[in-house]
Amino acid sequence: MKQTEEKIALIIDVDNAPASKIDIILSELAKYGVVNIRKAYGNWKNPKSKGWEAVLFEYAIQPIQQFDYTKGKNASDMAMTIDAMELLFTKELDAFCIVSSDSDFTPLVMRILVNGLKVYGFGEKKTPMPFVNACSRFLYLENLGTSSGIKTSSVKQKKDGKKTNNELKKDTKLLNALRHAIESTEDEEGWAYLADVGNHISNNTSYDPRNFGYRSWGELIRSIDLFEVQKRGEHPSALYVKDKRRGD
Repeated sequence: MKQTEEKIALIIDVDNAPASKIDIILSELAKYGVVNIRKAYGNWKNPKSKGWEAVLFEYAIQPIQQFDYTKGKNASDMAMTIDAMELLFTKELDAFCIVSSDSDFTPLVMRILVNGLKVYGFGEKKTPMPFVNACSRFLYLENLGTSSGIKTSSVKQKKDGKKTNNELKKDTKLLNALRHAIESTEDEEGWAYLADVGNHISNNTSYDPRNFGYRSWGELIRSIDLFEVQKRGEHPSALYVKDKRRGD
C-alpha cells in the first residue's frame, strides 16, 4: 500500500509562540501526516522560556539554544531559517510547520513553497498578514480552543473570535475566495459540492474557517445570506452550495 502520510518538520520560535498550545498544534498536524522532526529555538536561559521547557520532553521536541547577541533582538530567526534550508535539501519532507507570530519568516515560507512543499503556519492574531498569506494554511492559535492544561473561565471566551454576518460580508477578499471556488467547481446549474469548495480555497489561500470562529466552511457559508446551501443526493453529508446571484 502506498504511504500517503506527509512527513512534516516542525520548527518553533519559542520567543513568539505560547507553549500552552503545543498539544493542539500537534493534534492539528496529525490530520496531515507524521511530525518526525521537532525543534524549538530560543534562549533557554531566558525566564520566558520556562513554559516551553516544561513540555519539551513530553512532546519529544529538541531544544536549540540561541543566545541573544543583541539586547532586545530575537536571534532565533536566523538559526531557524538556516536549519530549515538545510532540512529542505537534506531530508525527504513533504511539509514544514512554522510556529511563530513573526513576519520575518515570510521569505523562508516562499522559498519552501518554490520547492513544492507545503507550509503550515501557527501564530497569534498579532501575526502580520504577509506571513499569514504566504503559508499554505495558517491558523490563529486563539481560535483553536484551549490546551488541556489551561483552564477556561467561561464559554464566552470561546465565542469572542466569531465573525458576525455583517463582518463576513464586509470581508471582500473572503467573499471573492468563496465565489471563485464555487465558480470553479460548480455544475451546469450553479451548484458546487461543499467539500470541493473547501479544498479549492485551501489550495489557493491560507484561509481556514476556524480563523473566523467557525468549525467548518459549511457553517461559515450558512452564516452569510449571500449563498444557498442544500443537501443534494442520498448521502447525508452531500451538501452543495450556490451563489444566490446565479439565480435559478
